[in-house]
Amino acid sequence: MKDENWQKVLRDPGLIKADVKAHLTEENAYTKAILAPTESLQKQMFEEMKGRIKQDDASVPAPDGPWAYYTHYQTGAQHPRHCRRPRDGGPEVVLIDADALAKGQAYFLVGAAEHSPDHELYAYAADEQGSEVFLIYVKDLATGEILPGPVESSTGDFCWSPDSRWLFWTHRDENGRPDKIYRRPARGGAGDDVLVYEETDEAFFLSVHATQSRAFLVIGAGNHETSEAWFIPAGEPTAAPKLAAARDPGVQYSLEHWNGRFMIRTNADGAIDFKIVEAPESDPSRAGWKDWAPYTPGRYVVAAAARRDYFIQLVRENAANRLLITALNGTEHEIAFDEEAFALSLSGGFEFDPPVIRFIYESPTTPKQWLDYDMDRRERVLRKTQEIPSGHDPAAYVTRRMFATAPDGAEVPITLVMKRDATLDGAAPLLLYGYGSYGISIDASFSIRNLSLVDRGWIWATAHVRGGSEKGWGWFLDGRKDKKTNTFTDFIACAERLHANGYGAPERTVAYGGSAGGMLMGAAANMRPDLWAGIIGAVPFVDVLNTMSDASLPLTPPEWPEWGNPLEDEAAYDLIAAYSPYDNITAQPYPAILATGGLSDPRVTYWEPEKWVAKLREYTTGSAPILLKINMEAGHGGASGRFDFLKEIALDYAFAIWAVEKGWEKQA
Repeated sequence: MKDENWQKVLRDPGLIKADVKAHLTEENAYTKAILAPTESLQKQMFEEMKGRIKQDDASVPAPDGPWAYYTHYQTGAQHPRHCRRPRDGGPEVVLIDADALAKGQAYFLVGAAEHSPDHELYAYAADEQGSEVFLIYVKDLATGEILPGPVESSTGDFCWSPDSRWLFWTHRDENGRPDKIYRRPARGGAGDDVLVYEETDEAFFLSVHATQSRAFLVIGAGNHETSEAWFIPAGEPTAAPKLAAARDPGVQYSLEHWNGRFMIRTNADGAIDFKIVEAPESDPSRAGWKDWAPYTPGRYVVAAAARRDYFIQLVRENAANRLLITALNGTEHEIAFDEEAFALSLSGGFEFDPPVIRFIYESPTTPKQWLDYDMDRRERVLRKTQEIPSGHDPAAYVTRRMFATAPDGAEVPITLVMKRDATLDGAAPLLLYGYGSYGISIDASFSIRNLSLVDRGWIWATAHVRGGSEKGWGWFLDGRKDKKTNTFTDFIACAERLHANGYGAPERTVAYGGSAGGMLMGAAANMRPDLWAGIIGAVPFVDVLNTMSDASLPLTPPEWPEWGNPLEDEAAYDLIAAYSPYDNITAQPYPAILATGGLSDPRVTYWEPEKWVAKLREYTTGSAPILLKINMEAGHGGASGRFDFLKEIALDYAFAIWAVEKGWEKQA
């Protein structure tokens, strides 16, 4: 099932072996045949989702000097135009038209895209296979010419030097690892590339960015538990990078620059939920770190940002976010909201001097709102509300937050959205979504997609299980390595709590998760198959033991801190072997399962869901079908077009409805 030349297949899916391609094609045909009765439902839900998208939508312009930059979709376009217009008003200037660039290509995605600080050039990273191997192109905005010699073999991560003379970018090696930082002249080619930094530890991945003050370039190196940063003064972009603080196992930190000093977000000194320390520009080593915002247990510092006169922290307590804003004179105030469950995030921006930040507010019932906040005046200006062309009445829905008690007593948050008139007698179908890895928080956000289930009487529930960071970084630490099974038992506890309170019933419940959340789906299937009518594992990481034992795979070495290294640690081997979904399939009646994948996926290779499905079919004692759908033209994120992607979601949701209706064949 695994093509021996899988690295080459990632870069060119057309190179896949004929027998492997034939097998996957047959699997896709089988899934299509089994789900043929749902095709009209798929089309209906796709049209519903598409109808909730403003066809000619545009982002809120972000000002920078004389220009304001934004993206703009044309009606019917799958991909946006990247545009700018004069800051004070004037005609739109198209920088690149991603939809035109995508014409004739099965897959095309523009990742990072950014103008040079002098506004003369525009760089963009394009993935043309779905394998996350990017080409970086540079366009001369005066002539419209794409400069010759694009950057090849990149992760798509790049930044301009603040003087606009250099482009710094991250190299991707043949195994898909970000291992080197190069720079080239802004108008240069491959022959002009200069190696800036090389990482020799294959477990550490690299990135590069400029501080918001544009005073420094920062090279970040790290894995899931340890990080290190190197910095280059903006006034000396060709200087050798200087080490900030030497890597120390278990210590993470990141640099921001404010008021003539480095502001460092870190978990050093036992600050599990992170804190902010300051250090002089001349020597940001650990010895010079001084607490600026001391550690407060239970208050997780999610992110930090800077403007000339203000320092901003996005913090989370008990699964609710707020913004803490500190002025140069030390006065502090906060931005908070009162909904029971909501999501709050910072929206970046180019300019450092103005006292304005942009943030996004949303909830499961409230469409996104982009707000500019003047920190001098403490005033909010609503810049945009997500428009739902087909209509949306927030009052027709209700969002709730409840908690499930895990076997060890931990209180696991659950966010629910449903029709306001939903009856809680167990009759309504329930979709329970979960992730629970890498400290990623699944926030209580608005989704145009989920409404296609909710409007059909479904209850959508998100289980904020351990392994995420919804309740702080300690919530993550309690769901990794030797505590990984907490993620699975938390999810099961959430299902049981919901069922006990009238939110669905086992025969009307579908579990849904993707990537590492697919591991959760596999574990839930093995541990409690009786709780689900169906399970959707999207690009599911289910063959954990084999993957973590294959050091040639792109993500394996940097993932050892997350899961353990079974090649060198017997205890880690035994632990992973005890929960790895593929290795723990047993003879029992499994629910209906849909596994999806992407042929050029470098994160969860296509053969993981393929193997999982094959073994499930061999062992299940029930009659529910086990289905596989592989996108032969995409990778981890699925289809690249905004509408094509919705077709994949419509398939997932139609499967969920179908699985509940079948029952399986009402338990035969």
